[in-house]
Amino acid sequence: MALSVHGIHHVTAITADVGQNLSFYTQTLGMRLVKKSINQDDVSAYHLFYADKVASPGTDLTFFDWPLASANRPGTGTVALTILRVSGRESLNWWQARLEASGCQPERDEDISGRELLSFSDPEGQCLALIDDSGLPLESVPWEQVVPAEHALRGFYGIDIASARPDGTKWTLDLLGFKPTTNPDVFWFSSSAGHAQVSLVSEPGARPGMPGAGGIHHVAFRVKDDDELSAFQQLLESKGFQTSGYVDRYWFHSLYFREPGGVLFELATDGPGMDRDELPEHLGEKLSIPPFLEPRREEIEAGLKPLPEPSSV
Repeated sequence: MALSVHGIHHVTAITADVGQNLSFYTQTLGMRLVKKSINQDDVSAYHLFYADKVASPGTDLTFFDWPLASANRPGTGTVALTILRVSGRESLNWWQARLEASGCQPERDEDISGRELLSFSDPEGQCLALIDDSGLPLESVPWEQVVPAEHALRGFYGIDIASARPDGTKWTLDLLGFKPTTNPDVFWFSSSAGHAQVSLVSEPGARPGMPGAGGIHHVAFRVKDDDELSAFQQLLESKGFQTSGYVDRYWFHSLYFREPGGVLFELATDGPGMDRDELPEHLGEKLSIPPFLEPRREEIEAGLKPLPEPSSV
């Protein structure tokens, strides 16, 4: 059986204003802070994970806290849009009113596949959209503390990539198990295990982009376990990709590589899970540090500013 990823695992972005970011994603968008951790490659920075109630794989939108980061520069070699699922047209109407009241300027449109779409930006210019996911199975558990369950965000639908080498990106998506659609620039994975759409968008003459505050650092795709991760490593390296090799992130295990179009891709296992070191009812309440960094906790905590209490945006 051919190897295939099982959808989007998480998308990691960059913020230069962690307090504003925390307020927007937990209070305006109503996501749950399920993990308050640190960037394992830069322990001076927070790494915040926002997701559904139980941190289901495929619902995590995460942020590196880099206060000195320059603003994101859109262009080729970047993720141009992150699309999140909601439960239908009624939810889109509800969200349009909520986002307008919060000061966003949402725009109603259609996705490339014809589904209704609501596009907007976060306070740092992060390009986001909500999409009517009617007809797709529910894969998440709603967090009801801020947003009613029937309107809660339901995980990822897809991403748009502004590829510097579209043919190379398409070849890579094929290796990952994505299937082409009737539109040559849209690729799709769908099964009982997950769903994801990746669209390639282009602007003739666009300059190379540079991820920064308000932009995407990398996108991670789901694999079931370490065996699949290892199989993908062998496949990718046999095709000439340079990979990071196996990386233990404690809550999941990863493999990183840069696709020919310029975007950093990650493959991430569904487990062990965000509840590995915290009870489900207390996710995100304390600073979580993986065991291999625990001996440095005092040093790490001394280098972090306390997170402010989130407020409505």
